[in-house]
Amino acid sequence: MADRTYLDWPFFEARHRDWAARVEAVAATLSVDHTDTDAACRALVRDLGAAGILEVTASHNGPLDVRALCLARETLARHDGLADFAFAMQGLGTGALSLFGSDEQKARWLPLTRGGTAIAAFALTEPASGSDVANSTMTATRDGGDYVLDGEKTWISNGGIADVYTVFARTGEAPGARGLSAFVVPADTPGLSVAERLETIAPHPLARLRFDGCRIPENALIGAPGQGFKIAMSVLDVFRSTVAAAALGFARRALDEALTRVTTRHVQGAPLADLQMVQGHIADMALDVDAAALLIYRAAWAKDHGAPRVTREAAMAKLFATETAQQVIDRAVQLHGGDGVRAGETVERLYREIRALRIYEGASDVQRVVIARQALAAHEGDKRA
Repeated sequence: MADRTYLDWPFFEARHRDWAARVEAVAATLSVDHTDTDAACRALVRDLGAAGILEVTASHNGPLDVRALCLARETLARHDGLADFAFAMQGLGTGALSLFGSDEQKARWLPLTRGGTAIAAFALTEPASGSDVANSTMTATRDGGDYVLDGEKTWISNGGIADVYTVFARTGEAPGARGLSAFVVPADTPGLSVAERLETIAPHPLARLRFDGCRIPENALIGAPGQGFKIAMSVLDVFRSTVAAAALGFARRALDEALTRVTTRHVQGAPLADLQMVQGHIADMALDVDAAALLIYRAAWAKDHGAPRVTREAAMAKLFATETAQQVIDRAVQLHGGDGVRAGETVERLYREIRALRIYEGASDVQRVVIARQALAAHEGDKRA
């Protein structure tokens, strides 16, 4: 049983502890068929919506509860990576609507995504730009009362199964980041097609999307023209901490699996846990899990308490949690010996699932750049003061 004592930390209120228990109860009942990833994700969205777990992924009024999002992702990831994915994308896919959408846009889409009857996606990455969002080349050209979208997006989670996409494109108000805008685009819009389905080591619905003269009305614009970069960064500022929480969930499961292994597996008449080298591995794993949790819930607490941006805190949480989760899981595989790389074993699955988290929503080296720039800017500000 995973450690739950951290819920007594001062980062949380009683409602968060109640929420964690509620998600745990639902997660324990989920049955995920991994033989058909698309069908599994559709079923998970439907079941999580029916159970009320998707309630926190969107907000009609007021900010999102980042601590609740993190607790849900941590819990779901500990049970099943695809369950975490299905939950997370409902939030990321509609984050721009929650934070910047019009009343009409919210009223149309958020009840559907929160209820699990529509699947959402976040279409930001492009083939040539990757993490360099400011150099996006996809265009949205004004034509009378419409916008016409042309270009491609890639590595889009829920691509191919989503009912609605948040799409970022260049509208040209200014060069670079200031010339991007955000749009809500239904999946059945003519001109929008799935150019390629993408396969990864841990299967998820992923696709490359093509927009070819894709015409959308002016009221599909989210926020104001030229606000796209600000909108994207604001959404990532919220959800980057939740990626760290998913990594924490994977790491907690790996630690639990390792503890079971070393206390039940015997070598030369004694459990593995009696070996000092094994105890050293367990100690390092437990330390990494707790340190990651502290960084994650500091960032989430700060955002929930009104910090306009938590760029530094979220970057630290994502970098540390994803990198150390990889190490925790690797140690768990090692402690399982040959069974650790046997297809179908829990730690083998975790080993595949953790890798992508060090890349998406800002790769680890990008987080290092963000943290360094924040530290340098703060230092220069102190000098001027």
